[in-house]
Amino acid sequence: MSDLSDMGAPIRLLYIDDDRGLSRLVQKELGRHGYEVTCAPDADAGYAALQAGAFDVCALDHYMPGREGLDVLPDILNLPSPPPVVYVTGAQDGRIAVAALRAGAADYVIKDVSEDFTALLRSAVEDALLRRRLERENELAQEEVRIARDRAEAMLREVNHRVGNSLQLVSSFISLQLRQLADEGARSALREAQVRIEAVAHVHRRLYTSSDLATVAMDEYLHGLVEELGKSIGPNDGSPRLSLRAESMRVTTDQAVSLGVIVTELVTNAVKYAYEPGEGGEIRVVLQAVAEGRAMLTVEDDGPGLGDGAPKGTGLGAKIVSAMAGGLRSAVEFDVEHPGVRAQLVFDL
Repeated sequence: MSDLSDMGAPIRLLYIDDDRGLSRLVQKELGRHGYEVTCAPDADAGYAALQAGAFDVCALDHYMPGREGLDVLPDILNLPSPPPVVYVTGAQDGRIAVAALRAGAADYVIKDVSEDFTALLRSAVEDALLRRRLERENELAQEEVRIARDRAEAMLREVNHRVGNSLQLVSSFISLQLRQLADEGARSALREAQVRIEAVAHVHRRLYTSSDLATVAMDEYLHGLVEELGKSIGPNDGSPRLSLRAESMRVTTDQAVSLGVIVTELVTNAVKYAYEPGEGGEIRVVLQAVAEGRAMLTVEDDGPGLGDGAPKGTGLGAKIVSAMAGGLRSAVEFDVEHPGVRAQLVFDL
């Protein structure tokens, strides 16, 4: 059997028992192994000693005049930083030992006047101290992990904050450049690039303010994104109206970026081609669960449809949508039965 007292300062044991002869035996035998044993003759004296001094472990007898061990055990365990308690009883009734363990005792020992009792008591004491040490080491390790996790989350939050700010700065540079351009084609291309940048920046801004840095609440993100897209379209009465219906779901950061860019491209395309200038009309964005672990994104309008199916404009938007959908291991499909344009993307959550 290992001797914990050999590993540092002596073990300070409070032995609470009205049997003075047995108390002296414990004091003598455990003292030979380097223990500092203090004896208390009853429960009240033992409780007072624990309040006044610092002990590594306590051995508590069951039958004592006045308060029994089970009466004072809850009071001991309610002390600030109580020591582990080894319950000692001369009764062979297992119900007492079970009651003591349920009340919070670390172990129990059946007492007698033989040397076996002091050996068993010492073994129980050192086992209780070893468990307490392991518990404390585990608590310290968990605290270190928590501190490291909090530090990493703070750093990641700061990264998202800086990325969001940097993207906002790039968007501001584009706004400055737009004021210097007279060519409408160049201005249109820059505005589209600015909207794409804003879609990505919106993800990082949401991550910066969220308690969950690993996933994005897609319904909340789309609400903010659609609101921003609506502002970019303009408040004119003849501008298309954007509507959103999104179920609550969370996706990874990469998925949120891809979905945000896809929504931006499809909405921008609908704004440009679905309706004639001043005609108005509605562009709907829908996000819904379609099966266990799968969801579908839909962007639709009530315009004239795809016509001959030939891409309009430069085709850059279609390439971006295809690339983003590929990152989601999916593809955008068009519902030919819909009178306008209905683009749908099914993806895994």
